[in-house]
Amino acid sequence: MSNVPILKVRDLCMTYHRLNGEVKAIEKIDLDVYEGEIISIVGPSGCGKSTLLSIIAGLIKPSRGEVILSGKKVEKPSKDIGYMLQSDQLFEWRTILENVLLGLEIQGKVTEESKKLAEKLLDTYGLGEFKNSYPNQLSGGMRQRAALIRTLIVEPKLLLLDEPFSALDYQTRLAISDEIGLILKKENKTALMVTHDIAEAISMADRVVVLTKRPATIKDIIEIKLTVPNGVWSPLNCREAPEFRHYFNKIWKELDVHV
Repeated sequence: MSNVPILKVRDLCMTYHRLNGEVKAIEKIDLDVYEGEIISIVGPSGCGKSTLLSIIAGLIKPSRGEVILSGKKVEKPSKDIGYMLQSDQLFEWRTILENVLLGLEIQGKVTEESKKLAEKLLDTYGLGEFKNSYPNQLSGGMRQRAALIRTLIVEPKLLLLDEPFSALDYQTRLAISDEIGLILKKENKTALMVTHDIAEAISMADRVVVLTKRPATIKDIIEIKLTVPNGVWSPLNCREAPEFRHYFNKIWKELDVHV
C-alpha cells in the first residue's frame, strides 16, 4: 500500500437551505484513503452517509471543503470514480455483456480488446455462460456481480459502494458480499462502502469510519486487524476471526444504537 493517499477529503461540510432554515448534513470531515484500501462507512440512519459519497463522486458540490483524487480536485463526475448503488441499474433490454460494456460504450471506447476483457471478467467471476442472457434471467446476486464488473471494466481509480447489498435477502447478501470483497481485493481496487450492517463493515474493510448523528462528522476510524482461519482472507472467514466480536461491540457502542 502506498504511503501517499489516493483520496484526500478536507474540511468537508454540507448545509442544505430549506424554507424553514438551514440543515447541516455534514460537518468538518477529513479523511485519507490509500490505494488498494477498502473503507467501510457506518453511522446512524439519516446521518449523511450517502450525501458524503455523492460529494466524493462529484454529484453534489459541498458547502465548504474539497475532495482530491490523485492530486486533482473532484468537482464533477468522472471516469476515475465508479459508483455502485443499492439497485444494480442494469438495463433489462440489454444482454449481460451489453450491460457490462455500457460504460465503455458511453465513453466511445468499445474495442475488440475491451470485449475480450469483458468476457474474461464474466468468465472469471462465474457469469461467462450468462453473457447473452438478460438481467431478468439472473438472480439478484448475479445481477450485482454483473453491475460490479460493469463498474470495474472502465478501470476507475476509486469505487464507491452505497449499500450495494441491501436489496438482497440475508443468505444471498452474505454470499455476494463475500464474492465482491474477494473481487475488490484480487483487482486491488480502492473502495469506500457505506453500509448499515456492522458485521459487513468489519468483514470487508481495512478500516471502518464511524460517523456521528447529523450533522455527520467522524467519531472514530478503526483499523481492522483480524486473525482469519487458515490465514486465508475472505469476508466470510473474517466473521470467524477471534477479534471479530470485539470490533463489533466497539462499533455498536460508538453508534449508540437504541432499539
